[in-house]
Amino acid sequence: MDRIVIQGGTRLDGRIAISGAKNSALKLMAASLLTDEPLILTNMPRLADSRFMGHLLARLGVRVEEGPGAQMQLHAAEISDTFAPYDLVRKMRATFNVLGPLVAREGQARVSLPGGCAIGARPVDLHLKALETLGAEITLTEGYVEARAPKGGLVGGEVDLPFASVGATEHTMLAAALARGETVIENAAREPEIGDLAACLTAMGAEVEGAGTSTIRIQGREKLDGITHAVVGDRIETATYALAVAAAGGEVTLDGAVWAHNKALWNAMGEAGVTVKPVENGVRIERNGARVKGVDIETQPYPGFPTDAQAQFMALMSLGEGTSVIRETIFENRFMHAPELIRLGADITVHGNEAVVRGVERLKGAPVMATDLRASVSLVIAGLAAEGETVVNRVYHLDRGFERLEAKLSGCGARIERQAEPAES
Repeated sequence: MDRIVIQGGTRLDGRIAISGAKNSALKLMAASLLTDEPLILTNMPRLADSRFMGHLLARLGVRVEEGPGAQMQLHAAEISDTFAPYDLVRKMRATFNVLGPLVAREGQARVSLPGGCAIGARPVDLHLKALETLGAEITLTEGYVEARAPKGGLVGGEVDLPFASVGATEHTMLAAALARGETVIENAAREPEIGDLAACLTAMGAEVEGAGTSTIRIQGREKLDGITHAVVGDRIETATYALAVAAAGGEVTLDGAVWAHNKALWNAMGEAGVTVKPVENGVRIERNGARVKGVDIETQPYPGFPTDAQAQFMALMSLGEGTSVIRETIFENRFMHAPELIRLGADITVHGNEAVVRGVERLKGAPVMATDLRASVSLVIAGLAAEGETVVNRVYHLDRGFERLEAKLSGCGARIERQAEPAES
């Protein structure tokens, strides 16, 4: 098992290329099940999660080939199996999104209930209710979902989500693309990844309107085409490197970052005293000298402050002048990074879904333990700003969501390297 070792106290200067969005790429990969023609995805992130999804799709009969650069070709000429076993679905929740496309194309599927991060319950009942609205008959048996479409296939319907679930919105869109007639999703999620999936499905031949608003309409088609589609830049990777520069100090341009996708974060960083500005094909982050100020934030569905940047922002606020209050409204149990930041010298008190962060003048390096993907990278950010050596253990979480993290940071002057953890004696 690997660990990351950081010698802190070095400012960051240079450029970082932002990879394609993980949360978009995984659903786009699932879209390959909707056509018997090749789907070519460019700007694909090379991550553990995309490899997991590729293994599952291959099990279902999709030919998955990684091309030059950041390209992946997926060709589901025939679906050889509609069974997605526990061993391949338990590793992450996004794999559950093969259910809708399989039922839409093949009329039936048997898919394990998902595993994934230990962040709250995160049930999939909204996904199943949406598929039932499109006519699927759903049965739960021994940890598996068995779904069967009516004779003639899925039929469009009105899916009214009780809250703006990203996963349920995307899953409904995927299934509806091959359903007969119109599907309307009310209270749909508005994240940029939804717009990316909508653009891909529309290019494949479905008609998707309203992505980015709370009402999405999908006109399904009997057959979809293969296309080439570029994955949108990752707004969470953008947020992470922006906050790393803010914490360590320096001047970095994030190439491929989309300014419009992180406005709530840019506002909070601006309040903290960090300079953030759009540049051609990217975003520029600057902090020179002055200590950041404490800022209160509350996570909200897009376009509010993203829950996936909350841990990273807490790392920055641990060095802020004054007190900041961070309120988590999306997921329960998402302050697992707080005790590890405290090991580095942060002053953080957690009460339920609220963390009070009293900024300290400096952090000091220490061994810490990663507990999930976003917590892992918050510890890296803190380590970059801390005095001395920080060792982040259990970094396999990082590989799920960050491509070449050490290389990207070291290219801007960070003293960071990956090492194999020493064997226990």
